[in-house]
Amino acid sequence: MDGFSEFLRSLLITIIFAFISPLLLVGGVLLFIVLSGYLPGLEAASQGIMISILQFLATFGGGNSLGGLVTIALTFSLVGILFDTYAFYRYQILRG
Repeated sequence: MDGFSEFLRSLLITIIFAFISPLLLVGGVLLFIVLSGYLPGLEAASQGIMISILQFLATFGGGNSLGGLVTIALTFSLVGILFDTYAFYRYQILRG
């Protein structure tokens, strides 16, 4: 049963990190764009880029940018689950 508890712990950590990573990435990009908007001459460009990113996220969220970001984060989390499960399976096969 020890191997199963290690698998669950690994799976939980993978789910958390895989969910948070796209949130931090998109948040960091949006923060950089907002801060670059304060530079002279970049106001219009940064606003256009931000609108484009928010429209892209709204595509996945049914018209809501935050919903799109959560959808992308859940997809990353699902891929992380699949990868972690595969890695655990391969480890069990190669070990025994």
